[in-house]
Amino acid sequence: MKMSRKTKAIIYILLTVIAVYFLAPFVYMFFTTFKTEAEAIAYPPKLLPSKWLFENFVNAWKSQPFGTYLKNSILVTVLTTTGQILSCSLVAYGFAKFEFKGKNILFMILLSTMMIPWDVTMIPQYMEFNMFGWINTLKPLIIPAWFGSAYYIFLMRQFLMGVPKDFEEAARIDGANSFQIYWKIYMPILKPSLILVGVLNMISVWNDYLGPLIFLQERSKYTLALGLAAFKGVHSTRIIPMLCITVIMIIPPIIAFIVAQKYIVEGTSGSIK
Repeated sequence: MKMSRKTKAIIYILLTVIAVYFLAPFVYMFFTTFKTEAEAIAYPPKLLPSKWLFENFVNAWKSQPFGTYLKNSILVTVLTTTGQILSCSLVAYGFAKFEFKGKNILFMILLSTMMIPWDVTMIPQYMEFNMFGWINTLKPLIIPAWFGSAYYIFLMRQFLMGVPKDFEEAARIDGANSFQIYWKIYMPILKPSLILVGVLNMISVWNDYLGPLIFLQERSKYTLALGLAAFKGVHSTRIIPMLCITVIMIIPPIIAFIVAQKYIVEGTSGSIK
């Protein structure tokens, strides 16, 4: 059933209004980064600054060692994303394509861990990492990702369940072993799902504040999220530098989503064409 032009016009207008509603705070934040502190808190507020202060970004970046924070954030994000992609895809392959005793029970136990909030396991994890001597290092933020995530495993497992076994049988006839089938057959097929997991994990880790706050102590180990929070003091908050760094921080997730949005849709809709 085709929609009339009038119906389409109404839908587009509604979508435009909703988009403007959600984008307005970000637009106002962006223009505020070019204002003075006094102009940023003035009432009634003005959208455009009276004088464009482009040096606000430079001053905000130089106010703290954000170069070090950026390096730490990139390192944690890249390593955790790589770990999640490899470990989750391998476990998902096992649950989707192998038959073994207790598989469904194990999968249910795995899914049940999604109901346990991180706040509950936070203290036991801290005690464990402290016993390992990992506190004040980036290891607690990176190594757990190499043991997978229940949600990402479930996502990839459901994706692989829709892939016909013909691919695997043809590969076995050609002499491929299980790992070769996983790496050369299913990993290329999993590409949309892998990109989806990569983007979701990247956004989660890039914006993570609580994890670094608990496990990191020295400023040389801080990530961008912790550096951003340092602008907030007990008696006052440096608004302009905070907004400048915030604008810089949201650029990578936006770029990642724009580049990968096609694969994100494919990763949630089905396995193969």
